[in-house]
Amino acid sequence: MSLLAFGLNHRRAPISVLERAALDEASLAQILAAASDSPDISEHVVVATCNRTEIYAEVSGFHGAVADLTEAFTSSTGITHDDLKTHLDLHYGDAAVAHVFNVAAGLDSMAVGESQILGQLRDALARGQADGHVGSSLNSLVQQALRTGKQVHSDTGIDEVSRSLVGAGLDAAEQHVGPLADAHVLVVGAGAMSALAATSSVRRGAERLTVVNRTHERGVALAERLEGTARPLDELAEALADADVVISCTGSTGLAITLADVADAQVARGGRRQAFVDLALPHDIGHEVADLTGVVRLGLAELGELLGSSGTVPEVEQARSLVGDAVTRHLGARAATQAAPTVRALRAAAQQVVERELSRLDQRTPDMSAEHRAEVERAVHRIVDKLLHQPTVRAKELAVDGRLGEYEDALRQLFDLHADGGVL
Repeated sequence: MSLLAFGLNHRRAPISVLERAALDEASLAQILAAASDSPDISEHVVVATCNRTEIYAEVSGFHGAVADLTEAFTSSTGITHDDLKTHLDLHYGDAAVAHVFNVAAGLDSMAVGESQILGQLRDALARGQADGHVGSSLNSLVQQALRTGKQVHSDTGIDEVSRSLVGAGLDAAEQHVGPLADAHVLVVGAGAMSALAATSSVRRGAERLTVVNRTHERGVALAERLEGTARPLDELAEALADADVVISCTGSTGLAITLADVADAQVARGGRRQAFVDLALPHDIGHEVADLTGVVRLGLAELGELLGSSGTVPEVEQARSLVGDAVTRHLGARAATQAAPTVRALRAAAQQVVERELSRLDQRTPDMSAEHRAEVERAVHRIVDKLLHQPTVRAKELAVDGRLGEYEDALRQLFDLHADGGVL
C-alpha cells in the first residue's frame, strides 16, 4: 500500500475552479462512496476547505485509484475532466506523506502558518473514522501530522509569520508613500491574509480602506467589519488609481495586477508614489511593476529580507525543519510496519526449527537436568537472534527504499517460507 494525495488547492487552481469543487453534504457523500467502491483504495479521508478539496488515500494501485477518484470528482462536482487535468495537485508515496504533514503545519496554506487547518483536518479524520473509511495506516498518518502541526505552532512562532510579513510590508510602504494616516489602502482579496492586512492597516491608522474581491459579497463583509468600502472586481482599475498602498493576496494562479494595470494607474494619478505589497504565493503582482518610476513592489522574498532572513522567514524555515524530521520518522515507522510481516514470518520459521531441535534433544538426552536444558535453550535462542538480526535490519532498510518485495522473494526461497501457520 502507498499513500496518494489527490485534489485541488489554491496553489494550482484558480478560485473559480475551487468554488466549483466545493463540496456540499451530497457531493461529499458521493465522493466518499465512490472511493469506498474502488478496488484500489483501502482507506481514505476527504479534506474540504475554502482553499482545497483533497483526498488522502491508501492505495494498492496508482493508476486505478487516480482513475476512480477522477471519475468521483467530475461526477459529484462542477469540475470537468479538462479542468481537473489542468489543475490537479497529485502526490504519491513519500511525497504524499510530506504533503499531508505540510498541510497540517499550515505550510501549504494561503496564509502561511494559519492554524484553522488543524481543526479542519481533525474533523475530516473524525468523519472518516465514524464512516469506517479510515484504518490504522491513515489514522496513524493523520494523527502524527496533527501532532506535528501543533508542535510547529507551539515551538516555532509561525503564528506570527503572517503578522510579521504584513507589518514589514506596511513599514516599507510608509517609508515610500508617507504615514498611513494620510494614505488610502487598497486590499485585493478577502481571505485570511487579506483580512489580516486590512485589519493591520486600520489599526495603524490608515486614512481610508477599500477592499476589492472577486466575490463581491465577501469583500463587502470584510470592508464593513472595518468601516471601509468595497468595490467589485470590475472596478479594480479605478481602485488602483485611487490607492497609495496596494496589498494583494488573492490565491490566484495568474497575475491579479499586471504591469499595464499599474502603468495605467500611475497615469491616472499623475505619477504620485505608490507601494505594492504582494503577500501571495504564487505572486499576484507582476515583478516588472517595480521598474516603474515612483512605484515600489515588495513580495515575500523582499519582505523576508526586511525581516533579516536573506529572503526566507526564520519561523517558516524552523517549521519546515520540524516537519521534515517528523516526516522522516513517520516514513521509518511506516516502513517498519510494512516489513513486519516478513520479519514475523522469518522469526516464526526460525522458532519452528528451534522447537523441533530442542524436542529431538529431549528425546536423545532424557537424563539432562532442567538447568542444563534451560542453558542450552538460551544459547540456541541467542544464536538464532544473532543470525536473524542483520536480515531483520535489512528488511526494514529495504522497506524504506521501496525494495522490500525483491527481498521478500529471496527470503521465501532461502528459508522456505510459506503462507500457512503464520508464515509467509
